[in-house]
Amino acid sequence: MPKQALTREDPIGSRAPEIVRRLSAAHPDAHVALHFSNALEMLVATVLSAQCTDEKVNEVTATLFPKYPRAEDYLRVPEDELKADIKPTGFYNQKAASIRAVLRRVRAREGSLDLSFLGRMPTEEALAWLLASPGVGEKTASIVLLFSFGRPVFPVDTHIRRILNRLGWIAGSGSPYRQANELLPKDALRMRDLHLLLIELGRSICRARRADCAICPLAERCDSSGRVRAGVS
Repeated sequence: MPKQALTREDPIGSRAPEIVRRLSAAHPDAHVALHFSNALEMLVATVLSAQCTDEKVNEVTATLFPKYPRAEDYLRVPEDELKADIKPTGFYNQKAASIRAVLRRVRAREGSLDLSFLGRMPTEEALAWLLASPGVGEKTASIVLLFSFGRPVFPVDTHIRRILNRLGWIAGSGSPYRQANELLPKDALRMRDLHLLLIELGRSICRARRADCAICPLAERCDSSGRVRAGVS
């Protein structure tokens, strides 16, 4: 007897592997939108991405990173100069303060500005350390740990939170980050792939104001398929 196709009524754990397969087929070129070449650049770019498009951040960091190739450069420069350099990303006062604050904490802990200790600490300890830095939230901390150090944490941004809600993977109350990370297996590579694939889906099909369920590869696996309309999720 042929195996029956999974539906949206099946448990999340049963649907997850097929969801990844379908998204991989629909978005084979999914990749990290922010440009970076090391952990420092990833940290700075992610801080700058708050309330700003990835395109604008990449435009700013194209000149910022060559000017500030080392962590100490962000601390040596007058803060007003750093603010001016990142001003196009918005909220530049807070972002400049956040970048400098986390680097000062690194120096106080390590006696240097080497971020590599984050790759040696237990994952939850590294996450807690980053979250204790002013202006660093779960999204920034988890992106740095996953993409720079290969730690098994699943970053949840606006697109992913919306999609996970619509899929029925997380509830409306509670931390979306905590719920997603409790649900998913602790596999950094799978988390990385799913993170990138869901962002692509959120940008192209499962948009905030209008989800195009008719062409969504996850329609048969989604709790909200057919019920999401303009302005409603």
